[in-house]
Order: sequence, then C-alpha cells, then structure tokens
Amino acid sequence: MKFNRKASANWKGTGKEGKGSITTESKALDTTQYSFKTRFEEGVGTNPEELIGAAHAGCFTMQLSFLLTEEGFTPTNLDTEAKVTFEDGSITKVELTLTGEVEGIDKEKFIEIATKSKEICPISKLLDTEITLDATLK
Repeated sequence: MKFNRKASANWKGTGKEGKGSITTESKALDTTQYSFKTRFEEGVGTNPEELIGAAHAGCFTMQLSFLLTEEGFTPTNLDTEAKVTFEDGSITKVELTLTGEVEGIDKEKFIEIATKSKEICPISKLLDTEITLDATLK
C-alpha cells in the first residue's frame, strides 16, 4: 500500500514575534494558529511537538488495534497519551502511556503486543529519539 498525505504551513514575521498557521489536506486543521507562544510558552494554538504527539498516539493506537485483532483479541477501548519532550533544540523523548480494555487477554500478552506496536508503528520508526511505553490493562 502506498499513499501520500499533505499538510502546509505559513509563517509571517520573525521567529519570536511572528505567527503562522498550519493546514492539513483533510482540513482537520484549517489555518490553525501557531506561534512562539504556542510552542515555547502557553499561547492559544498548536505547535509542532503537540502535533507529533497526536500523530504518534494515533499511529501507535491504531497499530495496536490491528495487532490485537491479528492475535484474536478485540479491543474494547484503547487510550494513549504521547508526551513529547523538547530539550535544547531537539525532541529527546516520547513517553507513550496506554490504558487498554481488551476482553480475554492477560497483562503479559497485552504488554507484549503493545511493545511490538511501539516498535513497528510508522511514526515510531520515523522518530530518532527515545520512546518509552507504560501500558496498563483494565
């Protein structure tokens, strides 16, 4: 399978005083604001690290659903948070925190499949940083 997805960014002004917007092909983000304040402080809008976290959480969770299904388990609910750490000009770590409800699976098997998902998820493979996983089965 091969496909392309597109997103675009626009920026006006200097790095600190300027502002920009991000738009995705699907329009899920449509001229969504980002700026120095949204990235490095607490401004209203989004930022690249938050978007990487969202992409990673979504990719990992969908991959996990596929792997669980392949193993004969049906996930009832999978919740993943991705905490992206930006430090000294680099993304130094992504912490995935997973809570899952899956009928008929034991904790060890759940962690085994979740770990495999972390390793093979396309966004995990893209990122050149430490990725940790904390998985809880309800």
